[in-house]
Amino acid sequence: MLTGLGSGLLALLILFEEWGWEPLQRLLARIGRWPGLRWIEGCVRTLPPWAAVAVFLLPTALLLPVKLLALWAVGRGHVVLGMLVIVLAKVVGTAVVARLFSLTQPALMQLHWFAWTYAHWMRLKHAVLERARASWAWRVARVVRRQWRLRWHRLRAR
Repeated sequence: MLTGLGSGLLALLILFEEWGWEPLQRLLARIGRWPGLRWIEGCVRTLPPWAAVAVFLLPTALLLPVKLLALWAVGRGHVVLGMLVIVLAKVVGTAVVARLFSLTQPALMQLHWFAWTYAHWMRLKHAVLERARASWAWRVARVVRRQWRLRWHRLRAR
């Protein structure tokens, strides 16, 4: 039972990252073109490997207190507020990590342990995605997503 639950949670995490990583990274790349942020991104790109690790882990450290505050809110009876804060923190955290990874990936890949971990993660991710994409739920979700996209484009065209 725990194996199934763990696999399900891993699949959900991978699906969120798969559907959210690229669009959020592109959004932050657009924001990163703003004058002051362009300079910061340039500095991040030139970091040595261990500094890149520190910068890459920074969003996790900064969002931990926010997530703990959200859990405190849930414990105090503000379930909706707490859950919204957790979801918002996850989306913002994913966006920032995605952008930072695109900026620091060359430096991070110079570290043997990181390159090894990344290669293994990608193999696991692709295996999970392959199984998920073969499922009925995935195919239904793609159809629903396509329908919502068409509706969105029609609304924007008006």
